[in-house]
Amino acid sequence: MMLKKTIVLKLLVGFVYASIILDYAESSYSGVGGYHDEMRRIALVKAAHTVRNRASQPQSYSTVTLVPQRSRVHHATEYGADPTGRLDSTEALQQALSDAFGSQVDAHLMEGVADLGGAEVHLDGGTYTISHPLRLPNISGGNFMIHGGSIRASDNFPGNRHLIELWPSSSSLLYEDITLKDLMINSNFRGGGISVINSLRTTIDNCYISHFTTNGILIEGGHETYIRNSFIGQHINVGGSHREKDFSGIGINIMGNDNAVTDVVIFSASIGILVAGQANVLTGVHCYNKATGWGGTGIYIKAPGLTQTRILNSYFDFTGVVAEDPVQLQITGSFFLGNAFVLIKSLAGVVCGVNIVDNMFSGDYTGVKIVQLDQSNGPFTNIEQVIVDRNTVRGMVLKSTVARGSVWNNGTTWAVDFSKVLLFPDLIKNVQYTLHAGAKFPNHVLRNVSGNRVTVESDMPVTATLHVSVDQSMVGYI
Repeated sequence: MMLKKTIVLKLLVGFVYASIILDYAESSYSGVGGYHDEMRRIALVKAAHTVRNRASQPQSYSTVTLVPQRSRVHHATEYGADPTGRLDSTEALQQALSDAFGSQVDAHLMEGVADLGGAEVHLDGGTYTISHPLRLPNISGGNFMIHGGSIRASDNFPGNRHLIELWPSSSSLLYEDITLKDLMINSNFRGGGISVINSLRTTIDNCYISHFTTNGILIEGGHETYIRNSFIGQHINVGGSHREKDFSGIGINIMGNDNAVTDVVIFSASIGILVAGQANVLTGVHCYNKATGWGGTGIYIKAPGLTQTRILNSYFDFTGVVAEDPVQLQITGSFFLGNAFVLIKSLAGVVCGVNIVDNMFSGDYTGVKIVQLDQSNGPFTNIEQVIVDRNTVRGMVLKSTVARGSVWNNGTTWAVDFSKVLLFPDLIKNVQYTLHAGAKFPNHVLRNVSGNRVTVESDMPVTATLHVSVDQSMVGYI
């Protein structure tokens, strides 16, 4: 009899426990009828299982008090944000950000940057409409993430702002190790997507950013923003859009140093990536943002005099690369399709330390050169350590800084014309040649290299073949 009473009492305790679970797990999603039924079923099963297990165990008189721990995961819906996107969720999401920055732990990252302990704002897979930028609080914080949903600009969103902004009110560095991940950003043709200003070690991962008019992503100042595995475009398309000539804006605008863009597609914008800083690396980028024929540029390097930029293993699809007065620029392992080419633009006539090597170029046999010079502002006068070589070309015109040629003649003069293949006009810094004659041993001399044409003369008529190698870079010579 005593055992029966004990079992009944434990069943009552179990049902009370289930009710507590239901109250605690109340969802902020309204109008989803099956959600509460499913939660109730799970709670009842768990309570019954607990009672069965305890009924077979010796009775314990110890008391355990459960103290709820405050979670560092701040769910957008718990703040009243509307996951359907019908209502404005700006204030709710901003409050979630504020609370997340209030959950600091007793630790720091960089000096003065508080550790938020891995705090998150979780968007719960919802779509949220905002009328003002989601701007991180103007206090220091790091080790924080926003993820898991979609954000859309309202029709009255300010056109000169970005949907998510890491933007301290001063020039001090307040943010470090901020992650924006698994986000769909729709700017609704009202400004930009994400801005990262004066921030350290920021990660933008697996984001889809569309319908911007200014920048998909803006990086200004700070240090080490890493963008990866993302898709960026003003208009959603897969190429060949009838609106392509009207594409505007910049996919990624980098105005800082030491940043990396990896495995990113820019599918519509006037400029895919604009680089105005040093020591940046772009790897695995696919640009088909706007064809060169419509005035588009895949990657525009606007860091004259000190470029220090690497473009590796990328794909330029009917749009190319422009570099102004580049100093230390590496373009290698990339594929240029549809007459896409590299344009080196003179501002002060400087081009130094440039390697354009081991790339593939494919065109339509209309005579487009793979590397071109824009000397409309003046000729290049400071040319050092420029190597354009080992590129494979099909349907375009090969240009190089290294060339080899041969010519046969019976006489006293042999000439090999390299003007069609050498990149820089009237510039040969090094010549190596061999005059392969028959039985005779004539004296011969290098007579002229002007106009990128090598001329050798002998002191007697002879049947011979002239083999010549020329170099415009002088790399490796003293």
